[in-house]
Amino acid sequence: MLSDNLKSYLHLHLIVFIWGFTAVLGALISLDALPLVWFRMLFAVGFIGIYVIFKKIPLKISKKTTLQFLFAGFIIAMHWFTFFKAIKISNISVTLACLSTGAFFASLLEPILYGKKIVWYEVFFGLIVVFGLYIIFNVEGNYFYGMLIALSSAFLSALFAVINSKFVKEYSPVIISFYELSGGLIFFSFLLLLTHSFSPTFFALSAKDVMYLMILSSVCTAYAFIASTSIMKFLSPYTVMLTINLEPIYGIILAVLVFKEKERMSFEFYIGAFIILLTVILNGIIKSRKKLS
Repeated sequence: MLSDNLKSYLHLHLIVFIWGFTAVLGALISLDALPLVWFRMLFAVGFIGIYVIFKKIPLKISKKTTLQFLFAGFIIAMHWFTFFKAIKISNISVTLACLSTGAFFASLLEPILYGKKIVWYEVFFGLIVVFGLYIIFNVEGNYFYGMLIALSSAFLSALFAVINSKFVKEYSPVIISFYELSGGLIFFSFLLLLTHSFSPTFFALSAKDVMYLMILSSVCTAYAFIASTSIMKFLSPYTVMLTINLEPIYGIILAVLVFKEKERMSFEFYIGAFIILLTVILNGIIKSRKKLS
């Protein structure tokens, strides 16, 4: 019988594959990054809300916890915004490769925020990921601006994972997901109101965009968000972030299959991506041996 840790790890890989497909959906949807994320969160909150009502899950929490969840929601909303923005101005392959630096950021953030002892091999593996990224920077310099935005997205993703690692020990993943996605939705709604972006044109979505948004918000957001939050009860933020490094591999393969020549990169780019994949495998081996010893 599989242990909770192993089941969570396998489940995480399924979620990461789904997230890899998220990048493809982001490129297929014709909306700009901000409205894309707003609709994504709107529909996802709706799906989770229906689930909460159906399961009769109580949502009452303290004001302090509510504010903490809403702040975390702002972080994940900004992560998604920068993620899709990077895709729009560069491409899927470059954005996903840069996103893999999240494990390195996580290895630094945990000691800073929670006083956790630095695990030096985590930092070492994070540096290897950065080396892989350096190779990509050298051969794909024309995407420099997109890479910077993607790196900021990686940092926000790591910050969110580290913050959420504390929440999952006390609260239901459904409650966390509902409030955090609501927080992101509220923040972006205010931003869109202040910039007078809400208009009939804003809500005039094509049938294709609606279909892709429904898949993005249900499978890739509502399900994956709740499931990934639940998994963090058994896996560390660093392990989650390092496994998420497989997202570039899954996403790049899917992007090449869907967009063909548009997403084909140089040989050196794939060398960098391979280094990232090798890092994930080595980390898994070391962690497995430490648990067995």
